Amino acid sequence: MTAFRLPGTNRTSHTVALASLVAFVTQVVFALLMLRLFTPEEVGEFSVLSQIGFFWMTLALAQAPLSLLANAHLPAELAARHAWRASLARGLWLLPLVALALAFSKLNNWPALLWVLLLAVFQMGWTLAQALSLRVGTAWQQAAVRVLPPLTATCAAVAAVLMCANTEGAWPSLVLSAVLGYAVGAAWLLPAWRQAVTPTDGLDANNASPSEAASTQADPRSTRLRMAHTAVDAVLATAIVLVWQRLYGAQETGWMTALLRVLGFLPAVVHMAWAQVMLAKPQEASRASPWWLGLAAFVCVILLGFACATALYAQWLDARWSGVWAYIAPLVLWQGCACLSAAFSHRPFQTQSAVTYSWVCLALALAQGLVLLAPLVFDIHLSATELVSVFALVSSLGLSVVTMWMARL
Repeated sequence: MTAFRLPGTNRTSHTVALASLVAFVTQVVFALLMLRLFTPEEVGEFSVLSQIGFFWMTLALAQAPLSLLANAHLPAELAARHAWRASLARGLWLLPLVALALAFSKLNNWPALLWVLLLAVFQMGWTLAQALSLRVGTAWQQAAVRVLPPLTATCAAVAAVLMCANTEGAWPSLVLSAVLGYAVGAAWLLPAWRQAVTPTDGLDANNASPSEAASTQADPRSTRLRMAHTAVDAVLATAIVLVWQRLYGAQETGWMTALLRVLGFLPAVVHMAWAQVMLAKPQEASRASPWWLGLAAFVCVILLGFACATALYAQWLDARWSGVWAYIAPLVLWQGCACLSAAFSHRPFQTQSAVTYSWVCLALALAQGLVLLAPLVFDIHLSATELVSVFALVSSLGLSVVTMWMARL
């Protein structure tokens, strides 16, 4: 990755943590811009498209970035190229499923499909680039690949509003901003095709021999199991948005997804700044306990929820966003427990328990899916507040059980 190499001497864990924090703040600014400059219906429709793109990207990757980090004995650039080609092939096979998701959301038209395609492809490249930079990038590369994409998206959204680019529809300017941000992040994957792979790349990237890396951690899961794990997670995340759109409309979907976008980034920060670093650079393991890290992130989620409640109470937001009130407590509980689980998510791959980990996650996702689909399948009449409360409670209990299991590994 010589094209993007900059000097840096900071420890990987500290650099990624700081970069993830900056990226998180930028995401919060982006969410606040959506609250101030767009209506709940506009945010809801944008969330549907972005979630379908995320579903497409996640399922096509099949946890390839995680395997790229866990299998430290393989050359990073070669693994990244293989992951990119395999992911694109899976993405093409998934195209009919994406069309069905758009039809279910009542946004089935070719411009929407084109935007979802761009979101998925560039987000796929950005996700792989983050994993690649952890293995072979410098500290500045690892920071830039996380900070610049959300910063680009935020600046593009502001520019679109100033230029009145959102007058023709509910979501084009928001989606275009997200696409530009992901494209900037995907650029960090390009040097993998120019970097010559040598037999010693796996050794140099990790400061350890291949045998040493393989003996400490690995991802022994079969492709089918990884695909199943990814598929269930992606389907569940997308189903949450689509079910809300189907049952309660764009306004309720906008209320939930706007808050979830802010709170849900905290577990992602923990996963990227801690769990992924522990897999990519095990020699840089911090002395901090995963429990303290997870609890600290949980407290941050609570503070964010309190800040949102304060903004609503003080009427800093438009009155149309008053419906967010009902979502604050359930989503804070759910995403706080997700932070605890993310703090321990590296343990299964360092203790030869990755296969069991996938099966446990599949069981939890099945329970969540049953709760989510119960109103549709069994014709149970639940309000949006009742459904989000039950779903958050089941999710929180399940994540707590998974966290306790991983903590004992």
